Amino acid sequence: MSTRTITLPETPDSSHSPSTSRPPSRSLPRDTWIVLTRELRPTLHDPFSVIFSLVQPLFFLALFGPLLAGNLGGGLPGGDVWQWFVPAILVMISLFGSSTVGSNLLFEMQTGAHERMLVTPLARSSLLLGRALKEIVTLVAQAAVIVLVMLPFGFTLHPVGAVLGLALLAVLGVGISSLSYALAIAVRKQDWMFWVVQQTFLFPLMILSGMLLPLDGGPGWMQALARANPLTYVVDAERALFSGQVLSTEVGAGFAAALVTAAVGLAVGIRSMRGSAG
Repeated sequence: MSTRTITLPETPDSSHSPSTSRPPSRSLPRDTWIVLTRELRPTLHDPFSVIFSLVQPLFFLALFGPLLAGNLGGGLPGGDVWQWFVPAILVMISLFGSSTVGSNLLFEMQTGAHERMLVTPLARSSLLLGRALKEIVTLVAQAAVIVLVMLPFGFTLHPVGAVLGLALLAVLGVGISSLSYALAIAVRKQDWMFWVVQQTFLFPLMILSGMLLPLDGGPGWMQALARANPLTYVVDAERALFSGQVLSTEVGAGFAAALVTAAVGLAVGIRSMRGSAG
């Protein structure tokens, strides 16, 4: 008597199914949004930290503004001290805030939080873009508060110019914050160097932009350095925009300088972030 073996068809194993073994698809916008919401969460839980960071700019407005009015007065371009000085303070907020964000990344490196982010499937570039966009949200909120505070003191608001001015600050902030993160990665083994480099570049850039005082009466070498400073064109553009001159040549030059800064910052920052796992 012979026996016959019946072979049953194999049942596909769900554990090896292509639909389950394939990692979930990722996209740069989605990853950037995840990082952005992660970075914004502490700020939303502590909004007073954003308000407290406005103390220094408000002191500049309260103490430096009257000095400008008393000593220069009508000698300022446009003749109005607040239309000249308030846009410069907004650029100052962007410069100060964006250039220091690398210190947060240094802290995450010291605590191991950055390394935990690197082992996630998030795109390396999203780790930079999400952090940079978080600073832009904070910057726009701070700039709006400054403008609202100055309205009762005679500052004139031109809505279209103000919106374009905030957009210009956002572009500049992306570039500077990206460079700040790249600096933090570069000096992660000597974190004290971050503040040395940041302070070395911060104040010359600020002074040579004509942010606090007009540079028309300065020596030739100073005016030459000011023309080579991209921040000079951004400051001039902000003053033109907040005065309602949205189609002026200063605005075009300011956006060009901000876009170049953003492009360089993102290129350097993303490259540094991708190499930070090493």
